Amino acid sequence: MTALDDLAGRHEIRTADAMEQLGRRIGSDLVAGDVLILTGPLGAGKTTFTRGLAEGLGVRGPVQSPTFVIARTHPSLVGRAPLVHMDAYRLGSAAELDDLDVDVPGSVVVVEWGRGMAEDLADAWWDIELERPVGAGVDDAAPGDGFADEDLDADAPRIVTITRAARR
Repeated sequence: MTALDDLAGRHEIRTADAMEQLGRRIGSDLVAGDVLILTGPLGAGKTTFTRGLAEGLGVRGPVQSPTFVIARTHPSLVGRAPLVHMDAYRLGSAAELDDLDVDVPGSVVVVEWGRGMAEDLADAWWDIELERPVGAGVDDAAPGDGFADEDLDADAPRIVTITRAARR
């Protein structure tokens, strides 16, 4: 049983600090080969969650959104698996994700915007959906659209749903 098994289901997360705390709790229990696919609109907390996860995993930071670099590898500071933090938003297909040649069995892999693109990285993965309150014009926003951070990062309840998934 892992932290993710214990946390499977739907959770209300009220603040960015609580989102990072959830990530830390999960990250402390992850091992090489674990894949997490994060889904949610801009500002839902995907990178905030991953920052906490990285801290719990004990990897070198800082953890920032990989939207424009597509993937960042954060080596372990404590002898555990490295974190590969990926962003599939700008990719056109799952084949482009595969072309990155990530060492999935030797890493913990987090893929933002990964639903429909990253499921072939592993036989089983954790599907983590993050929902945030929608606002005028923000609900369809994409990375780089120019919305102010305070519009998207304000403390407001997020719903996080954690589900174990596997290839059929």
